[in-house]
Amino acid sequence: MVEKDKLFATKIKDKGIFNFKATYRALHTWLTDESYLLNEKKYKETVSASGAKDVEIKWAAEKKISDYFRFVIKVNWIVLGMTDVEVEIDGVKQKANKGQLELHISTVLEKDYENRWDNRPFFKFLRTLYDRYLIPSRIEKYEAKLLGEMDEFVAQCKAYLALGGKSMDVV
Repeated sequence: MVEKDKLFATKIKDKGIFNFKATYRALHTWLTDESYLLNEKKYKETVSASGAKDVEIKWAAEKKISDYFRFVIKVNWIVLGMTDVEVEIDGVKQKANKGQLELHISTVLEKDYENRWDNRPFFKFLRTLYDRYLIPSRIEKYEAKLLGEMDEFVAQCKAYLALGGKSMDVV
């Protein structure tokens, strides 16, 4: 069985004006540029009678580090009451969105993700010894690397959403 070590979880909230398509594209691009294989598990969009949209998206991004280790990043999007607005940024009119955006981000370091060590109880015992006594420094190194990537991803999310707040006037 795959052993999963959850390392990091956070939530980013933004209420106000943002560009949903551009945010989606920027985060997607960051993950693919960092060599993650992105799988969109769910995309659900509902439109209320008033025309506001609620969107729910679930991403699972995986990056193979070795035959034994894999990084997994899960991003759950919740967008509530999103409406289209026209804003003026530095004197130029642009289309944007208004609503509430939440990003739930978590990371997992998976060990033995191909289940090679779980065929027999003796192999499972060997895997425990392997993890505990032979490669603890490698595990720590990969945990630190994954946490560093997550810090960068979260910083990119926050920075990109902060761009939406700069000198915007709703037209």
